[in-house]
Amino acid sequence: MFRRLLEKNLVPDSFTVVRVLSACTQLGDKNCGEWIHKWIMEMGIVRNVFVATSLVDKYAKCGNMEKARGVFDGMPENDMVTWGAMIQGYALNGLPREAMDLFLQIQRENVKPDCYTVVGVLSACTRLGVLELGEWASGLVDRNEFLCNPIVGTALIELYAKCGSIAQAWEVFKRMKEKDRVVWNAIISGLAMNGYVKISFGLFGQVEKIGIKPDGNAFIALLCGCTHAGLVDEGKQYFNSMDRVFSLSPTVEHYGCMVDLLGRAGLLDEAHQMIRNMPMEANAIVWGALLGACRIHSDTQLVELVLKQLIELEPWNSENYVLLSNIYSTNLKWDEATKIRLSMNEKGIQKPPGCSWIEVDGIVHEFLGEDKYDPLSDKIYAKLDELTKKMKVAGYIPTTDYVLFDIEEEEKGAFPWLLQ
Repeated sequence: MFRRLLEKNLVPDSFTVVRVLSACTQLGDKNCGEWIHKWIMEMGIVRNVFVATSLVDKYAKCGNMEKARGVFDGMPENDMVTWGAMIQGYALNGLPREAMDLFLQIQRENVKPDCYTVVGVLSACTRLGVLELGEWASGLVDRNEFLCNPIVGTALIELYAKCGSIAQAWEVFKRMKEKDRVVWNAIISGLAMNGYVKISFGLFGQVEKIGIKPDGNAFIALLCGCTHAGLVDEGKQYFNSMDRVFSLSPTVEHYGCMVDLLGRAGLLDEAHQMIRNMPMEANAIVWGALLGACRIHSDTQLVELVLKQLIELEPWNSENYVLLSNIYSTNLKWDEATKIRLSMNEKGIQKPPGCSWIEVDGIVHEFLGEDKYDPLSDKIYAKLDELTKKMKVAGYIPTTDYVLFDIEEEEKGAFPWLLQ
């Protein structure tokens, strides 16, 4: 319809353009969105704050944060909706640090965030595991917003639950005035991941009694809880009930949970058979679950097959190549190991350094493998050596099989204490 409008040489107003961009976003139509963006630039209406914000939202929801940031930075002025779209986009696309940097920029400019911007910030804090920062951000919004708005309340429940503060998550849940399916899913998932699996089972039963039909996310939470608690029979019952009782078709995520559950329990053949019998193609997450189980139970034969599948699905992922190469080396298959390394070099694939972070006094400190840039690195490594010696005295014996699988030869020399 929009194309026909242009073909008739009619010029749409900004509200029509916003609606068309919204349609592209909902459809996930990247090509159409790009074409409309080009037309917007030609017409010179990109400076319209509503049109530009819609573009930012479209690119963010389609996963292209580079283009979203380009539009954002080119805007003559940014309103709170635009800031929120960028922050939520970064959080949803796995870039929590960028989301936090943008939020701190808002604070420096004394812009008061709305509740939906804070939802993006809480999602970023949840991914980073920075509870103190998340609590500070939540304090910028009226507490009633969290208790009356299910979207905002869910974000706070997830922050507390994923940071291990399940008591606070439960308190928020209890005080919420409106509990929809998403809120129930958040607390069920939080309880399950924190070891309160039987309580999460009970809440799931309550959801049924009050007339809320459970969705696929509820079953993912239950299956993950069963996995961590080793409850294989219960997990099978919930998985089978999806189709038989609730008329829900299991998705690839549910099959991934089941493969993880069976694999961790040592039922590797059954887990592998489940992948073979899946009604859809297994993705890298499903094969990755089986890979984790193979490493736990030291099945070097099956792990070779799994890694070949993962390399086919993720040809860009260096970790799979390194693991397979090290397994070949461990089994004295030197030619195969060399081929894998040569393949990595030919494709320009390099193994990125390991990364971790910790929050201290509201500040996030990031560390890389063999990191010497931190001003306290000498003290950090000294403390690490001290802890290693205490662990050895206490009788700790490291499992070096995983070291062979997880790091390259040159890294072993850098961390001799791993092999001591």
